[in-house]
Amino acid sequence: MDYSREIDKLRHSCSHIMAQAVKELWPDVKVTIGPAIESGFYYDFEKKESFTDQDLVRIEQSMQKIIDRNLPIVQELVSKQEALDFFRQKNETYKVELIAGIPDEKISLFVTGAREFVDLCKGPHVRSTGQIKAFKLLSVAGAYWHGDEKQPMLQRIYGTSFFSKEELAAHLQTLLEADKRDHRKLGTELDLFHIYQEEAGAGLVFYHPKGALMRKILEDFTRDLHLKRGYDLVMTPNFLRGKLWEISGHAEHYRDNMYYFKLDGEEYAVKPMNCPGHMLIYGKKLHSYRELPLKFFELGTVYRYEKAGVLHGLLRVRGFTQDDAHIFCRRDQVQDEIEKVIDLAFELLSAFGFKDYEIELSTRPEKFIGKQEDWDLATNALRGALEKKKIVFKINEGDGAFYGPKIDLKLKDALNRRWQCSTIQCDFALPERFNLKFTNADGKEERPIMIHRALFGSVERFFGTLIEHYSGNFPLWLSPVQALVIPIKSDHDAFSRNVADALRAEGFRVEVDARNESLGKRIREGRMQRIPYMLIVGDKEVSSGMVSVRKRPETDLGAMSLTDFSVLAKKDIVDKI
Repeated sequence: MDYSREIDKLRHSCSHIMAQAVKELWPDVKVTIGPAIESGFYYDFEKKESFTDQDLVRIEQSMQKIIDRNLPIVQELVSKQEALDFFRQKNETYKVELIAGIPDEKISLFVTGAREFVDLCKGPHVRSTGQIKAFKLLSVAGAYWHGDEKQPMLQRIYGTSFFSKEELAAHLQTLLEADKRDHRKLGTELDLFHIYQEEAGAGLVFYHPKGALMRKILEDFTRDLHLKRGYDLVMTPNFLRGKLWEISGHAEHYRDNMYYFKLDGEEYAVKPMNCPGHMLIYGKKLHSYRELPLKFFELGTVYRYEKAGVLHGLLRVRGFTQDDAHIFCRRDQVQDEIEKVIDLAFELLSAFGFKDYEIELSTRPEKFIGKQEDWDLATNALRGALEKKKIVFKINEGDGAFYGPKIDLKLKDALNRRWQCSTIQCDFALPERFNLKFTNADGKEERPIMIHRALFGSVERFFGTLIEHYSGNFPLWLSPVQALVIPIKSDHDAFSRNVADALRAEGFRVEVDARNESLGKRIREGRMQRIPYMLIVGDKEVSSGMVSVRKRPETDLGAMSLTDFSVLAKKDIVDKI
C-alpha cells in the first residue's frame, strides 16, 4: 500500500464528510474548497457567525452519524453547464466561480449517498463513509478566498484522520507536545524576542538581549565555518535601484513580494534577495579561470511582503536574515561545488543536533528565465551530485526558482516534524543577464555558472526551529545563559559575584541571581528559564571555595571546585550537549 496516497485519500474524503455535516447543521453556509494537507485536512466555509468550540463538537457528532451510515461515495461526470446549473440552484457561488474557470467539457463531481451531499472534486476518495475509522476536528482559523486579502474572509476548519484510533491518539499526543514547544510561547517565556507591536507593524522581529546573544552565537558559528571553507565575506546595501531588479527578473516575477519607493525621482526597491549585489561585486573586474570558484558569503538582511494571514512567528516574517552565499564557478566545477555545499550543509546542521533529512529536487517552473538547455544542464548537475553521494531524494516537478532548479533540504526535529531549511540553486540565467565573465585557459571570455545557497535558510526560521526542536532546553554551547550562580543569603553575594567573574574570564556566559527571594523560588525560576547549570553558594561553599552544582533538568552533581566545573562544562561545549 502506498501509505501517503491512501492517507491523503482518506483525509480528503473526511473533509467532504465534514462539509456535509456543516451543511446539515447550517444549510445557509457556503462551501468552498477542502483538500487533504500534510497532517490532515481543512475545509473553508462562508458563515456569518464564527464557529465555536461547541460547534466543532456538534460537527464531529454529525460526521460520526454520516460515517455510521456507511454511505457510498461515487464519482459523476457531467457537462460544465450541468455543473453550473446545479451549483447555482444550490446558491454555492464559490463552486460556480471555480467551475467557470475550468476549461474541461466534463466536470467531476463526487456524490455521497443518495445525493445527500454533492461536491465539485477530482478525487480520489474512499468507497464509502464507513471507511473513516478515526478522525478529530482541531481548530478554526480565518482564510481569505484564494489567499487574497481583497477577497472575502472565510472560516477554515482544520481536522485530521487516520486509519486507526491508535494512530490518531499518537498524533494528538504529538500535537500536545508541539504546542508545549511552540517557539512563539517559549520566545516570550524565555524572553528571547517579540514580533508584533502596534507601533512597529506585523512580521518584524525584535530580539531581546538573550535572543540577540543566541543569534550572535548562530551567526558567529556559520561565519567562522564558511571562512574555514574558503568563502569570502561581503556586505551589500539594503536597497538598490529598481532597474537592477528588472535586469535580475525580480521585477517581473517577484514584484508583488517587494517593497518599492521613490528616491530623487527614481524608483528603488528594498532587497528581497542578496544575489544581485553579489553579482555586482563579481562584475567589478574581469576574473581569470584560475580564480574560480569564487565564493561570496553574506549574512544579508532582506525584506519581503508577506500577507498578514500567512505570518507565523519567526517562521514567516517580513524582515529576515539569510546566511546567503553565491559561488561563481566554471562549468566543469559545477557538480563538484554542489557536492561540497551538500557536505557543508550536513556539517552545519549536524552541529545543531539534526541528523535526519528529506531531500527534494525542484525542477523548471512554468514561468522561468534563461534557456531550456541550460536548465537541463543545471538540473542534471544537481541530480548528479545527489546521486553521486547516494542521497535519496524525490522530484518536486515545476517548483524551482524562476532562475534555476534547486535542492531543498527539509530537516526532521525531535518530534519528527519536517522543517524547510537549506536550499541549493544552480543558475545559468542571471550571470548572463548581468553579463558576468571570466577569461578561460585560451584567453577567451566565458560565462561563469552561479550556485545560490543558504544553509540555515534564514536565521529567523532556523532560530524558531531550534527553539521547538530543543523545547528551549538548548545545549550548553547555544544557551544564552550557561550558568546561574545563586547565593543562599546576602552574606554569600560577594563570593557569588567572584565565582561569576572567574567563570566569565573562562569564556562562560554567567548571571547571578541575588534577589531577595527564597532559594526555592530562584531555583524554580532558573529551571523555568531552562538554564543548563545552577551553582548554589552557601556557608560551606564560601568556606571551601567550591560551588554546589545542579545540572538541568534536576541532577545534583554535588560540590566541586571551579576548575572541575570549568572542565566539565567545557567538555559539554565541545561535545555540543
